[in-house]
Amino acid sequence: MVANRGEIAIRVFRACTELGIRTVAVYSEQDTGQMHRQKADEAYLIGRGLPPVAAYLHIPDIIKVAKENNVDAIHPGYGFLSERADFAQACTDAGVRFVGPPPEIVRKMGDKVEARTIAIRAGVPVVPGTDAPIASLQEAQEFANTYGFPIIFKAAYGGGGRGMRVVREYEELEENYQRAYSEALAAFGNGALFVEKFIEKPRHIEVQILGDKYGNVMHLYERDCSIQRRHQKVVEIAPAAQLDPHLRDRLTADSVNLARQVGYENAGTVEFLVDKHGKHYFIEVNSRLQVEHTVTEEITDVDLVHAQLHICEGRSLHELGLKQDKIRINGCAIQCRVTTEDPARGFQPDTGRLEVFRSGEGMGIRLDSASAFQGAIISPHYDSLLVKVIASGKDLPTAAAKMNRALAEFRIRGVKTNIPFLQNVLSNDQFLYGTVDTQFIDENQELFNLKPVQNRAQKLLHYLGHVMVNGPTTPIPVKAKPSPVDPVVPMVPLGATFDVAMRFLYECPWRRLQELRALMPNIPFQMLLRGANAVGYTNYPDNAVFKFCEVAKENGMDIFRVFDSLNYLPNMLLGMEAAGAAGGVVEAAISYTGDVSDPMRQKYSLQYYLELAEELVKAGTHILAIKDMAGLLKPQASRQLVGALRNRFPDMPIHVHTHDTAGAGVAAMLACAEAGADIVDVAVDPMAGMTSQPSMGAIVACTKGTKFNTGISLEKVFDYSEYWEVARGLYAQFDCTATMKSGNADVYENEIPGGQYTNLHFQAHSMGLGNKFKEVKKAYVEANKLLGDLIKVTPSSKIVGDLAQFMVQNSLTRTEVEERADELSFPLSVVEFLQGHVGIPHGGFPEPLRSKVLKSLPRVEGRPGASLPPLNFETLEKQLREAHGDDITPEDVMSAAMYPKVFQEFRDFANTFGPVDCLNTRLFLDGPKIAEEFEVELERGKTLHIKALALGDLNKAGQREVFFELNGQLRSVLVRDTVAMKEMHFHPKALKDVRGQIGAPMPGKVVEVKVKAGQKVEKGQPLCVLSAMKMETVVNSPLAGTVAKVYVTPDSSLEGDDLILEITE
Repeated sequence: MVANRGEIAIRVFRACTELGIRTVAVYSEQDTGQMHRQKADEAYLIGRGLPPVAAYLHIPDIIKVAKENNVDAIHPGYGFLSERADFAQACTDAGVRFVGPPPEIVRKMGDKVEARTIAIRAGVPVVPGTDAPIASLQEAQEFANTYGFPIIFKAAYGGGGRGMRVVREYEELEENYQRAYSEALAAFGNGALFVEKFIEKPRHIEVQILGDKYGNVMHLYERDCSIQRRHQKVVEIAPAAQLDPHLRDRLTADSVNLARQVGYENAGTVEFLVDKHGKHYFIEVNSRLQVEHTVTEEITDVDLVHAQLHICEGRSLHELGLKQDKIRINGCAIQCRVTTEDPARGFQPDTGRLEVFRSGEGMGIRLDSASAFQGAIISPHYDSLLVKVIASGKDLPTAAAKMNRALAEFRIRGVKTNIPFLQNVLSNDQFLYGTVDTQFIDENQELFNLKPVQNRAQKLLHYLGHVMVNGPTTPIPVKAKPSPVDPVVPMVPLGATFDVAMRFLYECPWRRLQELRALMPNIPFQMLLRGANAVGYTNYPDNAVFKFCEVAKENGMDIFRVFDSLNYLPNMLLGMEAAGAAGGVVEAAISYTGDVSDPMRQKYSLQYYLELAEELVKAGTHILAIKDMAGLLKPQASRQLVGALRNRFPDMPIHVHTHDTAGAGVAAMLACAEAGADIVDVAVDPMAGMTSQPSMGAIVACTKGTKFNTGISLEKVFDYSEYWEVARGLYAQFDCTATMKSGNADVYENEIPGGQYTNLHFQAHSMGLGNKFKEVKKAYVEANKLLGDLIKVTPSSKIVGDLAQFMVQNSLTRTEVEERADELSFPLSVVEFLQGHVGIPHGGFPEPLRSKVLKSLPRVEGRPGASLPPLNFETLEKQLREAHGDDITPEDVMSAAMYPKVFQEFRDFANTFGPVDCLNTRLFLDGPKIAEEFEVELERGKTLHIKALALGDLNKAGQREVFFELNGQLRSVLVRDTVAMKEMHFHPKALKDVRGQIGAPMPGKVVEVKVKAGQKVEKGQPLCVLSAMKMETVVNSPLAGTVAKVYVTPDSSLEGDDLILEITE
């Protein structure tokens, strides 16, 4: 029987099997799934109802199992009862042989003080220390006064670093004494301590000994166990590197003399400290098999467990062929303890399920493991050791190279391990070519510069499983499935807006740009720059805008189309200056609204646009653009506006951008060309029309044979269109044609920009307003009037849209909004606009609406970004490296500067789900079908072959196990079923007739809770902030009173009218 668990139990079972001995395992209630049970011929439960560790310390149960099942001998392994003399005695009393020294020897060696006395008697040098366990803190104080600091407390009845504390000054003495005592008591059942002088920076060298029942004792040379953390060994080496031969002789001779002095039997280890002067001091004798016995076996070719069993049988060392003069050191061996500990977090143990386990193997590698297999549960109850890896070679560098290679082959997923740390140790020059001491880890902090584990395949399986269980991670507005037909993929991927790439596609926009530039080195690239808002929806410090343009230019951007959503000139000029300073081509864009051909609409007249263009040309723009985001340019207005600009600026290139919502886009663009425009924007035919741009094919065909001939072959246009016709079907869930079947001339009335039209449709569906979209469009007109008739381009268009949805959600008319403006909880974007955070609109802010909404809130005067302090990019980069590791690039810093929250969520997503950009569109949006096989290329030469196998039932934790075949191997992931979890939770609704119950004005997620229970609030005071689909709303108190109860926390997901809190008046 082995009275132990894990890898040491299996190690002994294997030796027994080789010797033809039947085996018996014991296990605790928590270890029913452990592998050591299955490796024995028989297995029995012990310690029913006891805590996990106590079960293996319960001597009566172990002896009872042994007697009931005719056990002849018990091997204690290491730890637990292995150095308990009372256990050895209990075995003897029960007529069962104890595989180890006799009880009296175990007692003497286990008592550190008595062992020390024996060592002195044997002439072995010892460290100054107490002669007996100390009985009080006062004795420790007296010892420190005599010998000085540092001192060390050690458990008198156990080892392994437990109950061991170094004290360097008087103030630390009492706390460390108490901690050492309690640790020793918990680990060994006895809190007795002794104290000794602490040797600074010693090497920890131990000598393996064997003794038989006839007084014969021999050594099997030494091991170097100096690489430790918190006095626990991490890496062990045999023999000790660069050890003076004379010192080796003294160590081995002293070990044998000490063992003979006490009449030692069986295997044991004599441990020493060696100071920097080469003096050695006896520490203790471990009267058991050591964890690191493996390296001694590898260099001496002696099976120590075989020897233990034979000696227990009564055979002599000579009978076993073990003679001192025959023992030779053959090469070098290293043992690494692979544990489920996270070195980045102070070696904090990690627990969970082993989703993947693949070991490193090959020549010169030995593995001693226990329950290291796919699906194993790593519990918090026992030691964190997962597997011992032993590498052998002709010398230390050779063995280290083999070990490094083997560790690199390991694939352990589901829990953190110390493998990256071990690899750093094995690559350290001091380790390879010098000598190490017990301070090696503490003094080499670069060992903690851990190379992050990629884990791309398993993360992708998690993503696919998540989509299979919970649906797309990107919110879907339309209930439709992607087309099952994949188009023939074009040579080059397409781009996306900066934040959408991270927010919804979970891809790095900079990486997209880099890939495009590499594939198309000679084609000019253009980007939109929102003036002082850069690529965001808010204001940034001026240096952030300049830095963004600089980084964009470095990554391959050429032309910067600069605009401002309000045509606010100070914002535009800053963006133009930043683009020019970066070396880019500056294209200043005038945002168009109204109708210059209608003499009744004078706010945005032809004269207004000409004067604005004059300022932009004066500022040095290289190209002049008209940005008609709503598609309001009618043919007549096109002729008037472009004609006037061409007459005023005959040599300035003119670029026109429009949308075809009303269906007049082709006519308008042809009119622009006739009036003198040089460039007009179009869309490939299957993606053209409605809220998109006019048809490319139509423009090419209509100009053929005229002086405006594009020179583009219609046949090539048709070939290009064929791909996009199929590709569009993949995005059926986002297609506005689900509700919009044709162009709609009501855009001339509501003036909704094309891009926002689909976004509003998307948002309306996600917020349960899909059936009220017509009302949303009408409310958009009223919201625009409320805000003073704005130019509507992102972000100003978003402000109007947010207000429109707010009005529909709360059934408010324009008049009601004006009347109740001082008590309503307006969307945050509306409040910030009225504060002046976006800029100053043409004609000024609407009054008295502005004053009623803002009340005492601060207002921004002039250009919003002018008052912001410069962004410290060095500090930001440092913060990002601390949060995400050292693989942060200058582009990442820029992304975090523009979108801090979105970048954080993007990195969190990537850490969880890996590189989803390598999935095709259908797999990304909809996941695979059961039994579907597909390939995913991670990078050149690395392709995953995946097959979706099955979807498991819901477990008690609200999870489903999703099964895959990955590269021919079975893999599974546990995915939390969010719908099922939601069904398990019922959030109370706010009762409309109860005045103090505050409900969510819209579905969304709680970003911040600004009050707590018991707090007094005033009418209009902010209570919490909700976020949904890019729109944040501050929920204000409709009354004064005291908060009775808060029902939400940050990140709570709410439906409309879900109860947020209660207020009593």
